[in-house]
Amino acid sequence: MKEILIFRHAPQEGPGYFADFLAHKALPHRLIRIDQNEPVPSSIDGISGLVLMGGPMSVNDDLPWIPPLISLIQRAVDAELPVLGHCLGGQLISKALGGAITRNPVREIGWLPVNRVDNAAAADWLNDLPREFEAFHWHGETFSIPEGASRILESRDCPNQAFVTGKILALQCHVEMTADMVREWARLGADELENTCATVQSPQEMAVDLEARVRRMQGVADKLYHRWIQGLT
Repeated sequence: MKEILIFRHAPQEGPGYFADFLAHKALPHRLIRIDQNEPVPSSIDGISGLVLMGGPMSVNDDLPWIPPLISLIQRAVDAELPVLGHCLGGQLISKALGGAITRNPVREIGWLPVNRVDNAAAADWLNDLPREFEAFHWHGETFSIPEGASRILESRDCPNQAFVTGKILALQCHVEMTADMVREWARLGADELENTCATVQSPQEMAVDLEARVRRMQGVADKLYHRWIQGLT
């Protein structure tokens, strides 16, 4: 099988549990380290799918790797290749499909519930998942739903938590987290957590029942990732 390309935009925001999922399925993949100035491929030849991870930057920033990555996403979509985005990655997909990235009314940081939307696309992609489940969040911006796409997840303070179209899944939340990643993000992002509120948790709050929370969310991730790989050729 051709390889899946995974794009990492910050050292601490790697594929996490998604890499474990691919290894378990014996699916070939390669990590492109944007944070180490590895170039964005100019072609989709030899690629079976694209996966985009998170990052602290904005899709609206003037960064040299964003235009070629947007172009690569567009070529993958035109070729009907599966594309998957987590947080910043979901925002990159939205922009590539004509959507807009704007500031969310509040920051969402920590363990917060998301709810499935009542439509056919959500029923397809979320299958037997509960109507509400807890996911990990760390974002201050949000994407719009591109024309022709279907919103499948929402939260109280961020209506656009996920959308799908064809073989594409764009997530605002982080389902790829491991317990070690949660601890590392809380350490590195300590300045952002100084003023906690209903949608911004302290490191101590994030750590409550951490292992159990991660296991439950990885069960959700298994369902989403399994549905996504059905589009691989």
